[in-house]
Amino acid sequence: MKRLIRCLIAGSSLALIAGCSVMGKSNTFIFTADLPPNFAYAARANYVPAKGETCTVPGGRNTQIGFNVEEWRTEYKPDSEIELHRTVSGCPLVLYSIQLNIYAKYGTHRGDFGSDFGKVAVRAQLDERDKDTFNAKGESEFYGQCQWLFRTIGPKRYIAKILDCKDTDAQGNLTRGHPFAAYTLDQLPGKTVRLKIKQAAEEEPYMRDTWVKVPGGWKRCMGKGFEDQHAFCYGNHKDFSTFRMPDGRDTCTIYPDCTEDKEVTP
Repeated sequence: MKRLIRCLIAGSSLALIAGCSVMGKSNTFIFTADLPPNFAYAARANYVPAKGETCTVPGGRNTQIGFNVEEWRTEYKPDSEIELHRTVSGCPLVLYSIQLNIYAKYGTHRGDFGSDFGKVAVRAQLDERDKDTFNAKGESEFYGQCQWLFRTIGPKRYIAKILDCKDTDAQGNLTRGHPFAAYTLDQLPGKTVRLKIKQAAEEEPYMRDTWVKVPGGWKRCMGKGFEDQHAFCYGNHKDFSTFRMPDGRDTCTIYPDCTEDKEVTP
């Protein structure tokens, strides 16, 4: 009620657009995510002038709002309340897109993480076949799968991982591109949009012809030696190198268990 009174006192359409409820209609929705362990997301909500407006925002300042941008490591919050309409420098803006960064940690060091991206598009109008839908509870879900791709870096061949996230349907079948959803502005007030990510069961090499699949995992081709950073196999499936794991284990010979299983003789 207090918020409605403030809107009425303001008395202008700009004040209404800036965040007041119009006839009881919410100006926000919740974006959230169901992610695997050690995953987090950061989001940037991007705003553009509302349809029919000719105004601009000087330098484009304050036309983005970030969520979990710095906090994803330490104070991550899965629920983000996102405004649909804002006024910046006297210019009425509407939400245009949400750029998503998906992060995942694979080790304890600060640099032991991978990231990939997704997106939510928001438009005044969309064809029915192009926009996502909501259930009776006012919730909409879109989906993705993230897979670790492993490689070695440096002269001692440390394992590093790259995160690769792709769009899927509700059944987990890979589709095209990165996780993506699209809505119209009038769909979103008071609703909840949820990104659901699953992690692929198996990891794969980042670069082709650098590892050889063996029972229990992968062996790293030696190439021309440890100074050879690419070290392609080129058909040589006999000469392999050791490597170092993110947890500090060195002289590893097979990924991901570091060493080969040895049969114990009684």
